[in-house]
Amino acid sequence: MLGTILWFIVVGAVVGALARLILPGRNPIGILLTILVGIAGALLGGVVSDALGAGTLVAIVFAVVIAAIGVALLTSFNTRGGGRRSWGARRHTH
Repeated sequence: MLGTILWFIVVGAVVGALARLILPGRNPIGILLTILVGIAGALLGGVVSDALGAGTLVAIVFAVVIAAIGVALLTSFNTRGGGRRSWGARRHTH
């Protein structure tokens, strides 16, 4: 069981790092947060697939998919303007 959890952590870290490298341009979130979201998604996917009684290969695939979805949601949220803004920043409408 501990070995499986470690694999999910490694898979999530790899998915997070790859997502950070693949996405073009400047991202408002750091690589550490991206990797942590990948790890959390992979652990969630692994726990859910284990609860459903899926095999090891299905659990790893499910962990990768959930981690990728989590990272994609986080980066799309931050790049659409839902991220941080400074106190003095205002939108100018002309």
